[in-house]
Amino acid sequence: MRIYLDNASTTPMDIRVFEHIKPMMLDTFGNPSSIHYHGRQTKALIEEARKTIANGIKASIGEIFFTSSATEANNMVLMSAVRDHGVQRIISSPTEHHCILHTIDYLKENHGVECTMLTVDQYGIIDYDQLRSELKGSTQKTIVSLMHANNEIGSLSDTAVISGICTEHEALYHCDAVQTLAKYPIDVDQVKFSFLSGSAHKFYGPKGVGFIYINGDNKIKPMIHGGAQERNMRAGTENTYGIAGLGKAFELGLAEMKERNQKTSDLRSYLIDGVCSLSDKIKLNGTPDGHYCIANMSFPKNPKTDLIMFNLDIAGISASAGSACSSGIESRSHVLDAISLPSDVNAVRFSLSHHNTTEEIDFLVEKLKDMF
Repeated sequence: MRIYLDNASTTPMDIRVFEHIKPMMLDTFGNPSSIHYHGRQTKALIEEARKTIANGIKASIGEIFFTSSATEANNMVLMSAVRDHGVQRIISSPTEHHCILHTIDYLKENHGVECTMLTVDQYGIIDYDQLRSELKGSTQKTIVSLMHANNEIGSLSDTAVISGICTEHEALYHCDAVQTLAKYPIDVDQVKFSFLSGSAHKFYGPKGVGFIYINGDNKIKPMIHGGAQERNMRAGTENTYGIAGLGKAFELGLAEMKERNQKTSDLRSYLIDGVCSLSDKIKLNGTPDGHYCIANMSFPKNPKTDLIMFNLDIAGISASAGSACSSGIESRSHVLDAISLPSDVNAVRFSLSHHNTTEEIDFLVEKLKDMF
């Protein structure tokens, strides 16, 4: 028996997504740039997925561009903002994903871009007054890049507040919404984003495909050259099956959002209560009302919890110590450092889906009992 509790890293593909794209992989093989029947047939699949994404977030279809991943989309945004919009300053936070932080480092070192990192509290929440103060009176063209939900501790940012501050001070606003798309309502008519990025494999779609929403007022030039794909924005033959799978997964996520949210929220509460009942020294990292799929827990150090990831894996439980992009790195998570988590604890991220059960949580708690 194996139990999967690492859904913030990646989710299993929904069988309905697989069944949707399976026949395409044999029958719908035309190059979408070709004008003949086979090309038009494939192009239609791509445009249907684009329409699904656009309608789902209340965007125009002309504002949705497909990429290989959210990492590519995030790189595209920051690099292009500097090149095409004359951005001189990036405001972000120390708890962002490495694809943001490392791109900022590159732009600082190679393009002289100034960077301001906002202070976060013990829950990983930024100081909104500090953001307002940093933008007030500044004459530098600025982009604010802040994720919607932290991928390690699940803390949620208030996108409406951030958007309002950015609009007031004429700053661009980029939101990495990887953990929240198809899980929380996102409406670009209600909350103004300059850019917003997502990835299919975080909401039960295939790996290797993502998208970027680019507000029509904030157009950028392509980063990849060679062809006219994606309306001249991203050269290269499209990942047709991946895009179709992304669209189907997003459609299902929207249709079942309320039901999935309720079930997974209940499971998260059940997990937190069960694990915390083992010791009053076990603590939840992040806010109690954070992302309903993520529960990052601190365990007091002892010989068994020092090997907690190994012991859980041996017991048949797949969880995580942080972002999957950092696998194999021995140093502690930059997110946990940013929230000043004490060094005398070991942290584990349990990330849930609507596929998990209370029986699986009971099994986890039983295995954790052996560590105290």
